[in-house]
Amino acid sequence: MVRTALRVILAAEPDLEVVGEAATGAEAVSVVREARPDVVLMDVRMPEIDGIRATEQLLATMAEPPRIVVVTTFENDQYVYDALRVGAAGFLLKRAGAEDLVAAVRLVARSDSLLYPAALRGLAAAHGRRWAAAPAAPWVARLTEREADVLRLVAAGLTNAEVAARLGVGAATVKTHVAAVLAKTGARDRTQAVIAAYESGFITPG
Repeated sequence: MVRTALRVILAAEPDLEVVGEAATGAEAVSVVREARPDVVLMDVRMPEIDGIRATEQLLATMAEPPRIVVVTTFENDQYVYDALRVGAAGFLLKRAGAEDLVAAVRLVARSDSLLYPAALRGLAAAHGRRWAAAPAAPWVARLTEREADVLRLVAAGLTNAEVAARLGVGAATVKTHVAAVLAKTGARDRTQAVIAAYESGFITPG
């Protein structure tokens, strides 16, 4: 029923196309490899392979993997946090309205902002390591002052254009800084970089 509702909502949008669906984690991996979608909505709890492992497999084995959004019933969920840690670009609640669903897919496809940054902060606070006891990650010392500023603003949910306006620089410069942050943190995307920032203690919740 959930898959049917998602398909109907997304297929009604002129700029979106549903290219496949799956009932199990193993089937999801197979369908994604064959259909090559830009965005995947992945349930966390599925038969055979759960959404975390399916996400991990796809990101590790595809040369150009899709952006994966975890779909869940409860936002404050260890499974959701684990999926984000292995590379999911964000998460979406099953009770989200049609407009929120469509907006989330479009935002993740653009990949220049975080999906629900406040919720991500809440997850990091609830399920991340205890920053006070964790040693500083080596990459923190390698960030330039401007890269550090960019990472803080990205964690606040700002887009590249908003970061550029805040810092008084060009959007291309911000894009370069974001790329440097991803390289130094070893993150696949902005979401993973922000999680790394919280887990290292570089940013503290609150």
